[in-house]
Amino acid sequence: MEKNWYVVHTYSGYENKVRLNLEKRIESMGMEDKIFRVIVPEEEETEVKNGKKKTSMKKVFPGYVLTEMVMTDDSWFVVRNTPGVTGFVGSTGSGSKPTPLLPEEATYILKRMGVQDNAQEIDFELKETVKVVDGPFANFTGTIENIDLDKQKIKVHVNMFGRETPVELDFTQIEKL
Repeated sequence: MEKNWYVVHTYSGYENKVRLNLEKRIESMGMEDKIFRVIVPEEEETEVKNGKKKTSMKKVFPGYVLTEMVMTDDSWFVVRNTPGVTGFVGSTGSGSKPTPLLPEEATYILKRMGVQDNAQEIDFELKETVKVVDGPFANFTGTIENIDLDKQKIKVHVNMFGRETPVELDFTQIEKL
């Protein structure tokens, strides 16, 4: 059985409550081996009001929660019967199994939130010299100053106009020299 991401429909405004309820149910019913992560897709939103900058988290898909799970009768039952859940997205009938998100859809949503699905294996080291292969700094070379595995970001000091300039890049934007 493989794990996939599924979209769970909730009452609007209850997404975080559903996430907490589901996490408690997973623990109390011993489903940690079938239901792995429950995420409310959110992204940072900055707005300026009365000259003041305010940053808040905004739900990307109000009324929906993402669940990474192995779909079995038991795991389906646990999620489906969590208070606040109205059903799975992509199920055709009351007893049918829902359709999982495509891997690229799940990856896109997780990246948008700053969460990486499966952390890439990286073969870079601090102080190593690398070449930028993508983005506005393509073809520049620089030295790795920081590696953030959680966010899948790397800080490279690039020599621009005779000055060292720190640039934050994705792992996929650099390669070894």
